[in-house]
Amino acid sequence: VIFVIDNSGSMAGESMDQAKLALEDALARLKPNDKFNVVRFDDTYEVLFDDAVSADRENLTIASRFVRGLQADGGTEMLAALQAALVDKNRADADIDRIRQVVFITDGAIGNEQQLFSSIASAKGRSRVFTVGIGSAPNSYFMTRAAEIGRGTFTHVGAIDQIKAKMGSFFAKLENPVMTGL
Repeated sequence: VIFVIDNSGSMAGESMDQAKLALEDALARLKPNDKFNVVRFDDTYEVLFDDAVSADRENLTIASRFVRGLQADGGTEMLAALQAALVDKNRADADIDRIRQVVFITDGAIGNEQQLFSSIASAKGRSRVFTVGIGSAPNSYFMTRAAEIGRGTFTHVGAIDQIKAKMGSFFAKLENPVMTGL
């Protein structure tokens, strides 16, 4: 799983708190044989690890510290982070029934939707793109369409008290895919 979290200025306040809680919950659900990475973006982006790493205690601790330290600031430039998240350095994982999932946690406050849709369509490879809309008014059009193009789903979390239930349901589905290898 590659987690992409928006820490741009539009996420300031409750939205950033929700996004961090959602990602902390997701990290806590990973099993030691899972691989993961975290990408954060505002008007810049940062990939936590050079490649997806095992979800062992040490890597999860590093990731949790990284997530807790995020502050909402700056503009929203999603394209470079999206492209970085879609880079699949572990294509051999497909041979061991490992599904590659990219999870975007954002309010979707962007202006270049068509460019992002094109990038997902051309670079998704074996990845599935899932979007998690944070806040009271996420860009549902963008997130629904991005998930559709990326063969994933869109989940909306409107309030902090919804995080546990909605993210729990969302991750239960990711952990138990109905069909693979189609």
